[in-house]
Amino acid sequence: MTTCVIFNPSAARGRARHALEDLRRALGADIDFRPTQHPGHAEELAREAARAGFTTVGAAGGDGTVHEVANGLLRADRPEVIFAVFPLGSANDYAFSLGQDRKLSEVTPANTRRVDVGWVRAETGKERFFVNTLGLGFSGLVSVESRRIGWLQGILLYGLAFLRTICFHFECPNMTIAFDGSARSSPTLSLTVAIGKREGSFVVAPDAMIDDGLFDYLHAGKLSRLEVLRFMPRLASGGQLPKDHPQIWLDRCREVELESEAPLTVHLDGEFFALPQDPIRRLQIRILPGRLKVQTFRT
Repeated sequence: MTTCVIFNPSAARGRARHALEDLRRALGADIDFRPTQHPGHAEELAREAARAGFTTVGAAGGDGTVHEVANGLLRADRPEVIFAVFPLGSANDYAFSLGQDRKLSEVTPANTRRVDVGWVRAETGKERFFVNTLGLGFSGLVSVESRRIGWLQGILLYGLAFLRTICFHFECPNMTIAFDGSARSSPTLSLTVAIGKREGSFVVAPDAMIDDGLFDYLHAGKLSRLEVLRFMPRLASGGQLPKDHPQIWLDRCREVELESEAPLTVHLDGEFFALPQDPIRRLQIRILPGRLKVQTFRT
């Protein structure tokens, strides 16, 4: 066997079983399917599969499974191993940026391409890779709220989490953030550092490209609740935020360094990197151009 597919049997809160069977039929019998059993297991399985000689290692699940499998491959230090994404989750943000959010029964491998990876390290020494987005502040807290909602998925899930965060977790601690060495100090509601286009089903970086060697970032300063509510439909539909707003900064960069007066809440691809109880206040973030080889598909 040359392909190993690591799948999350609980993807989309258990609603992905039929899609998984479609994937099994589409890929054929000569595939090694390995289920995850606990958080972090997909990373272990991916690292083992890469070192065992599989030429392709796939993630069948949501963005959390994608995040773990990608980290396993990157930590295995096998740059020739191909990463495949089969979306089965609630948001499938990374698959959207890859153009692979399609019916699993119709996928056919076409080619491979090199894509960028993000890397982050905290002052505690904790470090990790991400493939889609890093979000902190408000966007990190939306991820916290989304975990508390069990009956929705996609834009409805993250829309409700967005509204709950506005109601219960609206804060703007002072931060100093340097983008490619150019620093800005201000109260900060939220920061998203993006490789892909979407974060929690919201299009936060519509012009982002996953292979241009750059992050697209969205830095929101001291906005009011009313302003955030007004911008929510634009993000949901993929529209542009106003570039002339004095408290919204949109640009591109290769690295970010930041320090916050308050402990950070940070997600990577929807998975928690830091929660207030940790506490983490300083981050280094870097782009790693072309670090991961991904499988593309045709229908």
